[in-house]
Amino acid sequence: MEIVWKELGIEDEKIIGKYYDMEPVRNCEFTFANNFLWAPFYEIRYAVVEDMLVFLSDEAELSVSCPLGRGDLKRTTDTITEFFKEKGKPFKMHLVSPRQFEELDRLYPGRFQVEYDRDAADYVYETERLISLAGKKLHGKRNHINRFKENYPDWSYEKISDENTEECAAMAEIWRQQNGCGERGEKHNEFCVTLNALKWREKLGLCGGLIRAGGRVVAFSLGEPCGENMFVVHIEKAFAEVQGAYPIINQQFAEHEALGYQYINREEDTGEEGLRKAKLSYDPVFLMEKGLVTEKHQ
Repeated sequence: MEIVWKELGIEDEKIIGKYYDMEPVRNCEFTFANNFLWAPFYEIRYAVVEDMLVFLSDEAELSVSCPLGRGDLKRTTDTITEFFKEKGKPFKMHLVSPRQFEELDRLYPGRFQVEYDRDAADYVYETERLISLAGKKLHGKRNHINRFKENYPDWSYEKISDENTEECAAMAEIWRQQNGCGERGEKHNEFCVTLNALKWREKLGLCGGLIRAGGRVVAFSLGEPCGENMFVVHIEKAFAEVQGAYPIINQQFAEHEALGYQYINREEDTGEEGLRKAKLSYDPVFLMEKGLVTEKHQ
């Protein structure tokens, strides 16, 4: 079977969404909004192989995602391994969860190996705790928020709408300058994704919220439901010099947009030391592992 890989367009939302509905995945990468926004930077394409959804990334080296759907996983994997052989490339399957690897290992005993990447693990929190910030471990977060409210008694939370989207984009531009984002690299890509997320917010089904203080936007966030009983925060921007801006957008966004979901996924830390420290400081309930699967004898 010849696999026809297709670039992602906004019109592909229905077909990709159909497979996510069949087999919800909690990894932050597996939502259509995330696929669409990051596809240009990771050279992502997709195909339906034996009635299962598969993504192909050709950014650094050829790799595929674990097939999703109700099709025959073994038949789909056989077809994909043939594709790699025809290309003369080693088989690689990225962002594979422990449950997915368990199923692959059951179908192909001893054939594959998995290497989990700590830098790629998603941080998952209990929604109620991110809202209440109860307990000694989160005492510091409560203090920062209280100080913010003292410094900015006029503060407010607003849903992102057509009326305030441009203010968020302008705030993101200032954030870009403050954080030394050049014309290339991961931070530049993140900035482009942020602007596109604001632009395509409604069509992608993203929820957005902002914090206004002293009449200006000092923080905003964008996210969406992901998998079962989980909400994922894709984007969070705040001015670091505004004490408490990050903790209050975190807490308010959870309260207004994620209430009713048991868990909040705040994505990975990409190995960045400061980001890791910040994410751990919110006391995650668990980390969601993702690994790279290869064949043992290639």
